[in-house]
Amino acid sequence: MILATYDLWAFVSENREELLDGLLNTLKVSAFAIAGAFVIGLVLGAARAHRIPVVSQLTAIYVEVIRNTPILVQIFIIFYALPQVGLLFDQFTVAWLSVMIWGGAFNSENFRAGFQAVAYRYREAGYALGFGPFATFLNVTLPIGGRIALPSSINTYISVLKNTSLLVAIGFPELTNVAFNIVSVTFRVFEVFLVLGVVYLGIVWTLSGLIRALEARLALPEEAR
Repeated sequence: MILATYDLWAFVSENREELLDGLLNTLKVSAFAIAGAFVIGLVLGAARAHRIPVVSQLTAIYVEVIRNTPILVQIFIIFYALPQVGLLFDQFTVAWLSVMIWGGAFNSENFRAGFQAVAYRYREAGYALGFGPFATFLNVTLPIGGRIALPSSINTYISVLKNTSLLVAIGFPELTNVAFNIVSVTFRVFEVFLVLGVVYLGIVWTLSGLIRALEARLALPEEAR
């Protein structure tokens, strides 16, 4: 057992530079995609919750298309199909853009549900204080609805991070792709994918813990739910 642990640690040490590079790429793509999915979800979720003409309908189409097609197909469309019509992106842009578009569609539904869950009496209170519709959204609907949407948004952000592993299909050097490259050289399949699983588990646990700490800090009082 001790020998096996030492051997695994030695293997990780031998390949630490490649693994760290892959980890860094995964984290960069995830950071861009999660930030973008947050913005998309906030804006489009608000548009759907308030039934803004045209924008609401276009958002509904976007959500239905993305949620009902495999993300791998979406990645292939951006990487392989769009260049055929003159839209060519570098590999890193395709990486974060594809998972951001996917996450944004799911997050827009999270925010829509959160905003619609805000009781009308709170918006009435905003109007009574002299706020217009936009000010009422910023000062009333967003603070309450955003907190309601946080738990479901957490799941979306975690899925965005895990979906970066699918970028191996376009050769982007994220963590999973690096793992495959190491396997092709060393043939140590068990060690490579054991380390890969542990690393992903650590990243997801860390992200989940940080966001849930934020959720606890921003939790609504009972009377506001």
